[in-house]
Amino acid sequence: MAFSRATLFTGLVATSALVLAGCTGGSDDDAAGGGGESYTIGINQLVQHPALDAATAGFKEAFADAGVEVEFNEQNANGEQATALTIAQQFAADDLDLALAVATPAAQAMAQNIINIPLLFTAVTDPVSAELVDSMEEPGANVTGTSDAAPIDEQLELLKEIVPDAERVGIVYASGEVNSQVQVDQAEEAAGPLDLEIVTQTVTSVNEIQQAVEALGDVDAIYVPTDNMVVSGIAALVQVAESKQIPVIAAEEGTVLGGAVATLGIDYTELGRQTGEMALRMLRDGEDPATMPVETAAEFTYVVNEDAAERQGVTIPEDILAEAEKK
Repeated sequence: MAFSRATLFTGLVATSALVLAGCTGGSDDDAAGGGGESYTIGINQLVQHPALDAATAGFKEAFADAGVEVEFNEQNANGEQATALTIAQQFAADDLDLALAVATPAAQAMAQNIINIPLLFTAVTDPVSAELVDSMEEPGANVTGTSDAAPIDEQLELLKEIVPDAERVGIVYASGEVNSQVQVDQAEEAAGPLDLEIVTQTVTSVNEIQQAVEALGDVDAIYVPTDNMVVSGIAALVQVAESKQIPVIAAEEGTVLGGAVATLGIDYTELGRQTGEMALRMLRDGEDPATMPVETAAEFTYVVNEDAAERQGVTIPEDILAEAEKK
């Protein structure tokens, strides 16, 4: 294996984080008080699922830990791009100090509408491909943030350890998510040296997930990238996988909690807190988002779900179990 058992440290590049200042929700009573500092921040989260929820929570924790008083206006687009756009337009009209977008489609909607205040994003895999920043090192405008790029090579190596005879790996992903296509391309590149063939199906709504998994045909395992639509509907994918005894390997911890066997993934709460610390540097120290490099997670850990492994007909190797967090 090319990575350590317990934790893999890597240098990932930080993408842009959109921090939205509040318009209607939140109150000073909800924020941590301190030092006369007070800000209004709007948060546009694409959809509710464990990874994105954790990123938002971590972002808010950074302000609480710093003793900075914030009125947060949190909005959820429920997975609808049109709703994310409406939220962004409302935030653009409000008197915000900063805005945060959680996930790529929400970040794209925000970047199209918010140009006069700092915008942060988090849980964006490839902000350059998503046209949010000019480059990871020099974002170039009012947008920067954190990337949740996963160590896909190592995750497929993990898949081979758990399913040694695997030859065909299925991936279901949303056709409208730029970050998902980036991950599929990376998986296809990483699959060659491991003698794996990637088989894909796309979906345009959560309701299509079960049919798409069925359409993968005869696959030996399923890999779930950080695709917001599929992760939010992971129960449908896992149901088919369990009925067919197909092991599911995930790109992040929340999907393991939802029924995948294992991952080598990032901590989204820490990624969100990292984004919040960037926001504090903008608000308190006057740092310019245009010159703040996109940041990425530095630490990856094994997470396993032994019950899911049993239901999907595989045994997790003892050396992985010894080092992993168990869910």
